[in-house]
Amino acid sequence: MFNCNSKEENQTNELIENKEVNSKDSLVAIQIDSTKIPKSIEYKGNFKNAVSWNDESGENFVILSATGIFRNADKHEFDDSEDSELFAYHFNLNKGKLLQVWKLYDFVKDCPVDIDAEFYNQFPKVTDLNKNDVPEVWIMYKTGCHGDVSPVTLKLIMYEGNKKYAMRGENKVQVGTDNYLGGEYKFDKSFNSAPDVFKNFAIKLWKENIDKK
Repeated sequence: MFNCNSKEENQTNELIENKEVNSKDSLVAIQIDSTKIPKSIEYKGNFKNAVSWNDESGENFVILSATGIFRNADKHEFDDSEDSELFAYHFNLNKGKLLQVWKLYDFVKDCPVDIDAEFYNQFPKVTDLNKNDVPEVWIMYKTGCHGDVSPVTLKLIMYEGNKKYAMRGENKVQVGTDNYLGGEYKFDKSFNSAPDVFKNFAIKLWKENIDKK
């Protein structure tokens, strides 16, 4: 697999870190299409998926988008190399005031072979596993630059409010009748102090998705 440029970037807005879901109501997040996103919200790339929910902080929108494969204007090491970018956003809309809670950016750049850069279809997921009325938002995607059947990078990212948790590793691919490569993962340090229910759910999602194409 080519060691093409790939980097995960994160931005947060501290202003709404402590906003919580109304404890009197159950958290209900619904999947929406691009027509349900307010005109005031701007995002890069092509719309892929989104969810929304209401709580005491107002209306919340989590949007996944991607550029697809293209060639950017930067200098490339290879003449035939291409690029791809992924974006995830959480916006909060309250009484006409729009705030970006966080933004996640990842990419594959300068890849001369096959690019893998896509979100898994069943994400984002929204939960409240520890019952503290602060939603957890789960996102899973893969990135890679390869010309064979080798594994690519797989990431499961979760935000509780604007605190980020990450689980990173590789997807699992079959390379023979009974032989497989990849599937390993590693939790980042933020999971060290996380409730066990977060880790257990993350492992469950990982196992359900490591061999999906």
